[in-house]
Amino acid sequence: MDCKLKTSINIKDNFLSLVRPFVSLLPEIKSPGRTVTFQEKFVWTSVAVLIYLVSSQVPLFGIMSSASADPLYWIRMMMASNKGTLMDLGISPVVTSSMLMQMLVSSSLIKVNFQVPEDKILYDSAGKLIALIMTIGTAVVQVISGFYGDPKAMGTTACVLLVLQLIFSGIIIILLDELLSKYGIGSGVNLFIATNVCENILWKAFSPKVYSTPRGVEFEGCVIAMFHLLITRKNKFSALYQIFFRKNLPNMASLSSTFLLFAIIIYLQGIRMELCTESTKVKGHTSRYPIKLLYSSTMPIIVQSYIISHLSTVSSLLYSKFPDFFLIRLLGVWKTNDFGRSVPVSGVCYLIYPPDNIMDIFRNPFSFTTYCVITLLSSAYLSRAWVDISESNQFDVARQLKNNKMTIKGVREQNMPNYLAKIIPPAAFMGGLFTGLVCLLASLLETIGSGTNYFLAASIIGQYFEAFAKENLKSRGLYFVE
Repeated sequence: MDCKLKTSINIKDNFLSLVRPFVSLLPEIKSPGRTVTFQEKFVWTSVAVLIYLVSSQVPLFGIMSSASADPLYWIRMMMASNKGTLMDLGISPVVTSSMLMQMLVSSSLIKVNFQVPEDKILYDSAGKLIALIMTIGTAVVQVISGFYGDPKAMGTTACVLLVLQLIFSGIIIILLDELLSKYGIGSGVNLFIATNVCENILWKAFSPKVYSTPRGVEFEGCVIAMFHLLITRKNKFSALYQIFFRKNLPNMASLSSTFLLFAIIIYLQGIRMELCTESTKVKGHTSRYPIKLLYSSTMPIIVQSYIISHLSTVSSLLYSKFPDFFLIRLLGVWKTNDFGRSVPVSGVCYLIYPPDNIMDIFRNPFSFTTYCVITLLSSAYLSRAWVDISESNQFDVARQLKNNKMTIKGVREQNMPNYLAKIIPPAAFMGGLFTGLVCLLASLLETIGSGTNYFLAASIIGQYFEAFAKENLKSRGLYFVE
């Protein structure tokens, strides 16, 4: 028993030491030796966005086909990935690595003292190493599983080239994320998600790509198509109907629903409860501490979506190789729909997968009800759990206020955790429920993409506006007080 206990303690204490030999081998962005100005941060942020956008359009060399059914099509925006390009893997390895490290620290499986510079360097290096390992593993799995064509038909050389390209682009994402954390504004993960979502909306609205349909020649972009149809069609009422409700191409109803969803999310983000705090050192000095309705922000919905995406990917790959195994069919049976997308038609994955279209809700009300219950409860639970994982629960907030020599007005210092316990956990739970409701609403409205993506994009854009405002005030010698 004592031997096992000692081994456990040694693992906790020495985990980061295992990473030390790899620190010098890992690619690194050098930390700035001075304060980076707002203008420089803006430039580096713009450069990172430009590199990401260019990489998202550069196709992988050696693929036989990227038109096969994609089990990850509905989560690609959240992964900030673009199938068949250098950004095929997107930010998935970085996000998964970050979440894993946070969970290990919060659950005390590893010990890190962020006040010690060496511990912080080793922690960052461990996250980078895990992200690199995941990049290599994911690249190999996608190539040998036939994401880009039959590996036997492509040949060994083409397969190796594909893996190397994916690893190289994965390293670029890791370095861009580090670049932004040191020289830019915000994090690379948030920036690339928001960029991908906004790019998708703009493309669906203004794409000049032309399609030949049974209705005639039409533009993909719904805004361009609106003017084109109104000018070229003699029957204006028929043209208006097609503008708002045309099938298989973006329409104005979907675009309007998208903006409505953005407005709802921005409104929800503005709902907050402000606690009046006062200084324990300077008499009469007061301020406010905001507790937002969406207290856990974007991370719980990212965690939920990544769990579903990884489960769906594994299920789809297993079903493509072993379609007759009972346990694999129980996990999920996959078919290709009319749009060339791989979707589950039964099994566990079917119950946690968003409806393919609004008619699926009426065809299978039981499945949709199950999906609603699972989405709402898992979102609320993850939101509540993330408060503890991210160290932002009532005890952490009370400690933060105490360290800043502040206390809640009318509440004794030792009673602050009990007072905050009545506010923070319910706020986190309700915020998770509202997040789930927004995602469900997006399924009903048929927006351009999923509600999860737009929830993330709206939240991230709001955070960037706040960050820009704070940086601008600092650059002018002013200070922003929350």
